[in-house]
Amino acid sequence: MTHMTTDDGALPALPSFSARRSLRGEITETLRGAVISGELRPGVVYSAPSLAARLGASATPVREAMLELAKEGLIEPLRNKGFRVVELSDEELDEIAELRALIEVPTVRRVAASGPSPDVIERLRPLAAAIEDAAVRGDLIAHVTHDMDFHLTLLALAGNANLVETVRSLRTRSRIYGLRALADRDELIDSAREHAALLDLVAAGDTDGAEALMHRHIRHVRGIWAEGSGTVAE
Repeated sequence: MTHMTTDDGALPALPSFSARRSLRGEITETLRGAVISGELRPGVVYSAPSLAARLGASATPVREAMLELAKEGLIEPLRNKGFRVVELSDEELDEIAELRALIEVPTVRRVAASGPSPDVIERLRPLAAAIEDAAVRGDLIAHVTHDMDFHLTLLALAGNANLVETVRSLRTRSRIYGLRALADRDELIDSAREHAALLDLVAAGDTDGAEALMHRHIRHVRGIWAEGSGTVAE
């Protein structure tokens, strides 16, 4: 049984959103990234006022964002206490990684085979650069948020909106608990650079190379979360 603690002093540094647009959406995106990256962990009860204080926002949009994440199955509300991150077993995370590989790997190959225009590829370059920049800065929330945008945008080139939404759901349910340790050892940058390499392969129409790198990338991510949860990756 997971031991629960309150969030007093347990939260990572979170960005302030006092001057940003779409406040609720920004907060939801940030908290989603915090759950996926492991910055918000199972076993800790997080209150909306405490999170709001760290975000520089009022409690109302934070509470609304937490309720949205509860609908996604990422967190669960605790009556008169706050919210707790839903914990997934190693087996569940393995199953998510397997499903992602079954969907994403052949889709990336198909995108590479379709020969996307150079303009399309260049529009993805800033996202790849943002992932690497977040890795350099050790900003895990920005890292997973940009990573999500990059992969969903790339997969959307296959022209199947339902596939993209399925992958979005799978990625949202993922947990990458080992990111902080990787960032602290300056090893997260290597994983981040795989995105620019993937774009090069897709742009070149290298279907075998793009497929192999995407498969390796998903296994790499699986290894990162396994490291953080104490599971040895295959």
